[in-house]
Amino acid sequence: MKSLFVGNMSFQTTEGELRELFAPFGQVTRVHMAMDRETGRARGFAFIEMPNDAEAAAAMTALDGKEVGGRNLKVNEARPKGEGGPPRGPKSFGGPKNYGGPGGGSGGGRGKGGGGGRDRFSNEDYRESARQPREPRW
Repeated sequence: MKSLFVGNMSFQTTEGELRELFAPFGQVTRVHMAMDRETGRARGFAFIEMPNDAEAAAAMTALDGKEVGGRNLKVNEARPKGEGGPPRGPKSFGGPKNYGGPGGGSGGGRGKGGGGGRDRFSNEDYRESARQPREPRW
């Protein structure tokens, strides 16, 4: 059983069209199109499951880069959910920055990606800094 990722699809592509596209290469056991929860519209990628690895490999090589619906498909082997590409977080502009000091790391231990503006920095980032005086409470 091999799972294939199909990306860069037209939003109008249907499950039936995908099944027809992969059928000449062998049996297709499952087609899962990612849908947007809010709008119910396709998100432009899907996962195809094929029981035979050799057929899946043939489909991958034949269909990668093929134009469907005015767009060049990207077909490759699907990676398990935990893996993935580079972390997607706030985009950094202006090169690498090391907020953690000489020891490296970003501090805060937030794990993957994560967070909006409020918890972007932790107390560890300001450990050596002089504390600012507080406003008096009247």
